[in-house]
Amino acid sequence: MRQEGFTLIELMIVVAILAILAAVSIPLFRSYIKKADNASAISDLRNIRTLMESYYADNKEYPPL
Repeated sequence: MRQEGFTLIELMIVVAILAILAAVSIPLFRSYIKKADNASAISDLRNIRTLMESYYADNKEYPPL
């Protein structure tokens, strides 16, 4: 009788390959998240600048802090 299935060595190799792929992809993913957060912050600062300039145009002074 022949048994079907994977050996322990084969399963360990698969787990090792998955660990290597995760070790490579997680830092890349974090860098993409950081770039997106920076772009969002820059966009927010531009919006604040536009709103402050609009306030200045209406009131001839900048809003109080």
